[in-house]
Amino acid sequence: MVPPRTLHRLVLPALAVLSVALVGCSSPSQAPSTETGTPAATTAPAAPTAPAAPAAGGSAEDDVAVEATFATTGDAITYNPELVPAGATAKVTSSTEGTSSTVTLAVTGLVPNRTYGSHAHQKPCGPAAADSGAHFQHVADPVSPSVDPAYANPQNEVWLDFTTDAQGAASVTATQAQWAFTDQAAPQSVVIHAMKTATEPGKAGTAGDRVGCVTVDFA
Repeated sequence: MVPPRTLHRLVLPALAVLSVALVGCSSPSQAPSTETGTPAATTAPAAPTAPAAPAAGGSAEDDVAVEATFATTGDAITYNPELVPAGATAKVTSSTEGTSSTVTLAVTGLVPNRTYGSHAHQKPCGPAAADSGAHFQHVADPVSPSVDPAYANPQNEVWLDFTTDAQGAASVTATQAQWAFTDQAAPQSVVIHAMKTATEPGKAGTAGDRVGCVTVDFA
């Protein structure tokens, strides 16, 4: 029989060796955290920036607005004070979107209950009624003056004929759905004529004397 004291000496070293062996065979573990308390929250990834919404309407250069009072000089000129009195007003607005341009003419102070012709012209107004040039045409007539309905028509030009009300006011809008003004091709004035615009061959586009003119840069 092994004495108890001797048995104690034999068992303790064996247990120590077994403990070391078990530790060496076990899977390595992560180092324990040295922090105490609530773990720090994980930082969330930044939300993607939403694309900017497109601006409403057309760009600024595509929108035109001119408001003027008729006088013998300036942006709105009268060539016949009986039909376009000094002090009458005109407002011309225009917008271009894609391949379409729209023009609106609004007048006040003209002769009540009267029909006038009106068109967009190639050049700015000047001291003489003829200074504004011919009608602006999308497809230019090779013959001048242009009185051929194939060219002198409201689809190829901008016609703004109107009839005033009892107070001498009127408003008219023309839309060109198939073509638009550009920086290289745009009218520069709106002329008011004494008569309604004719449409028959040999007279198409004519509307009597030029009685008023408003300079407008449509480009």
